Amino acid sequence: MSITSRIMARMYKLPPAETYDIAVDKKLEVPMPDHIILHADRYYPRRAQDLPTLLVRTPYGRSRLGMVWGQLFPERGFQVLIQSCRGTDDSEGEFDPFRGEHEDGLATLEWIKTQDWFDGRLAMAGPSYMGFTQWAVARDAGPILKALSTHVTSSEFRSAMYPGGSFNLELFLGWMQTTHSLKGSMLNYLGVLTASRRLKAAASHLPLNEADKIAVGHPTTFWREWLQHTEPDDGWWASEDYSYSVRDVLAPNHLVSGWYDFVLPQLLRDYTALEQAGRNPFLTIGPWSHSSNGLFEVSIRESLLWLRAHVLGEMEKLRESPVRIYVMGADEWRDLETWPPSDRQLQQWYLQPEAALSTDVPPDSQASTFQYDPRDPTPNVGGAINTPLGRGTGAQDNRKLEARCDVLVFTSLPLSRDIEVIGPVSAELFVHSSLEYTDFFVRLCDVHQNGKSMNVCDGLLRLFPGRPVANSDGSRTVVIDMWPTAYRFRAGHRIRVQVSSGAFPRFARNLGTGEPLATATAMKVAEQSIFHDPDHPSAVILPLAKISRQRKL
Repeated sequence: MSITSRIMARMYKLPPAETYDIAVDKKLEVPMPDHIILHADRYYPRRAQDLPTLLVRTPYGRSRLGMVWGQLFPERGFQVLIQSCRGTDDSEGEFDPFRGEHEDGLATLEWIKTQDWFDGRLAMAGPSYMGFTQWAVARDAGPILKALSTHVTSSEFRSAMYPGGSFNLELFLGWMQTTHSLKGSMLNYLGVLTASRRLKAAASHLPLNEADKIAVGHPTTFWREWLQHTEPDDGWWASEDYSYSVRDVLAPNHLVSGWYDFVLPQLLRDYTALEQAGRNPFLTIGPWSHSSNGLFEVSIRESLLWLRAHVLGEMEKLRESPVRIYVMGADEWRDLETWPPSDRQLQQWYLQPEAALSTDVPPDSQASTFQYDPRDPTPNVGGAINTPLGRGTGAQDNRKLEARCDVLVFTSLPLSRDIEVIGPVSAELFVHSSLEYTDFFVRLCDVHQNGKSMNVCDGLLRLFPGRPVANSDGSRTVVIDMWPTAYRFRAGHRIRVQVSSGAFPRFARNLGTGEPLATATAMKVAEQSIFHDPDHPSAVILPLAKISRQRKL
């Protein structure tokens, strides 16, 4: 493996290896309190002793992680224990996503303490679900836990599953397919080849609680439970929500994400909680989506530097600034003392009649209107998705989408100077709908001089009766939290705002009837109005930053 690991280390710009002689103990049995056995593989330098242990808990199969976590990290000062979560790979039990990881994780830590190879120093790292398994035990792990590195993840996943009150349909359908293909026969794994076709059919099927049979071939308990427990105050989610304990986590953490990651808002919430508690976390955000190669490479390098600093004492090798972000459009990295930057100024860009956009309050004008038909839902293009249907993630050309009659666009004049937007973005719309149950989706785009309309960030809000409450004139004020971003709109480019009522299959269609998400089948057409006048100044709110030039990528 040393040739492959040398190539990977060069690609990832890792520090030199201390050894290439790595041994592995396969299929170690880790008993749980209920007598279930979870299996793990231990990778370690053959001739080294008294090394800290890096624990990686995964539902994605141990062998798939061996080359990176089981080779690169043991070559550089760690022994690594990769464990398959309950009911995944060859571990016993039933996989119930996001549930039971606290108990299984702590039981694993107790087992590690009894091993003669454990020297009392433990670290954890990994992305996505592997990051969630870190948060599940972080507060209660005790003094053996010396450091964490959580990437593209969250201390709870309910809000990422239901962004804006909608349902993150495409991503979690695709994730269910992925985890199903990784357990059992090779036939399941080969089924990935037809996954895109089945996933497309499943996303379009009603009712949604039958979509699992199309996606994976049989009913899936956790899928149906997700669709039943839709409300944020549903106690069903409480036992697996670790956001309340983030500020009590003492182990230092480096959080890594991308501007087009579906769980970025939650990761930033966790970062803020740590910072406000005085835990001195690090934060790195690049121009990436959830599974991009660039994110993987940087997160491996940053994890290694962070863990070596806090476990092996190499603090002098850490960068000086706790926050490093990539400013898209400027194509450069920016070092900050905190997130979001303290010197930003909020600026309203108002929707105008005649599809215009400017910083002037709009004049008296008639509302802009469109019709949303869930039988022909407004499609999604790019953004914070994970490509389970094979479409592009991140910034994509939106012109074909904007040509649809169910998408409104408001576009500025060409900019006379560069404008840099860094921080949380939001929209305040004054709307009216013929239905009390409906969605509104807002997207910020950069229109290049060649006409390409590239999406920067977006957000969606699902409306219910009385949420939000109607104004005296019958309109409703809709405040939409969009994805945070760091983006430079260059002189000569134009700023564009899209308004629609969906982004399918990224978000589940709002059928307009108010029927339960799991069982709804009836559909109604929504007549939508967006107001832009002095009494209803619909706008996007952009956090403007002072432009400074730093290192290029």
